[in-house]
Amino acid sequence: MSNLRFTEQALSEWMRGSGQDSDIVISTRVRVARNLQHLPFPLLATNQQSEEVLEKLKDVIGEGAVTEETGSFHTIILEEIGDLDKKVLVEKHLISPSLANESRNGAVILNDDESVSIMINEEDHLRIQCLYPGFQVREAWEKATALDDVFEEKVDYAFDDKRGYLTSCPTNVGTGLRASVMMHLPALVMTQQINRILSAVSQVGLTVRGIYGEGSEAVGNLFQISNQITLGQTEHEIIDNLHSVVLQIIEHEKNARTKLLNDSRLRITDRVMRSYGILSYAEVIEAKEAAQRLSDVRLGVDLGLLEGPASAVMNELNVMTQPGFLQKRFGDGMNPGDRDVCRAKLIRETLAQKAKS
Repeated sequence: MSNLRFTEQALSEWMRGSGQDSDIVISTRVRVARNLQHLPFPLLATNQQSEEVLEKLKDVIGEGAVTEETGSFHTIILEEIGDLDKKVLVEKHLISPSLANESRNGAVILNDDESVSIMINEEDHLRIQCLYPGFQVREAWEKATALDDVFEEKVDYAFDDKRGYLTSCPTNVGTGLRASVMMHLPALVMTQQINRILSAVSQVGLTVRGIYGEGSEAVGNLFQISNQITLGQTEHEIIDNLHSVVLQIIEHEKNARTKLLNDSRLRITDRVMRSYGILSYAEVIEAKEAAQRLSDVRLGVDLGLLEGPASAVMNELNVMTQPGFLQKRFGDGMNPGDRDVCRAKLIRETLAQKAKS
């Protein structure tokens, strides 16, 4: 089976499941950054050196290798696929923009359900990423550290007794651990509490980013909350801190949703129904508006105001409406106006199909 199947389907299999508080926490991701000893980090490596890294790391978990927990693995060499397929992998959060655009001898190793993404020659030699639906930060960490142990048995990591794991960016030195949750927080936005909450988050060693990580914009009321500190804390302290803070944010969002229902039920219902109507019948829709309308519909379904599409459908639409996937489906080379027409068509057809099923 061709590895390009990973770019032909918008929804990763792991996203069809649900985890704790999945009405608010869309997904959990844990990533560890590692580098090999005695080889320059990717930014300074020659082509030959980065090729050596690629050969060493992809052989640790070879093509078709199987573990009981993760299933079989498949290696995609990025130089062997087109720019559009790389863009889709970014939109599905399976690789980073940096790996897609800037790496030499870059590759990604994916398991069957795409819950494991192992990036080679990104900013660091090795980045092991594990993804779970809902709020499952401890489970994601357990899988990531188990895979990390598999690599550490076969290769020597760059490690310092005082500083911990050495990485290209100083903000990753130490544990090399970045744990994050993608949260849907529309009620906090509507009740104008979001800035206060996010300001408090930054005071406890966490940071807030948009849907595609550092430098990206928070659209559709989706916010990525992750640890900012990797040095001076143990992995368990980082995971526990994120877990504790996210539980508090979840509680604030639940309270804000209750307040909206109690104080503005008619207005919220009207907003949800208008967005559902626009998504169901619009002939042209821009990306930002689509993200906001999808956020309204997701909230309406979660609050029981609308018998709309399931969470998995909403997750799928969030990917299907991105530029790369639209071009993958309808044809490369579309201008923004063409994409707006195709985006509207795709949403209409998807909602109509789900309504019949």
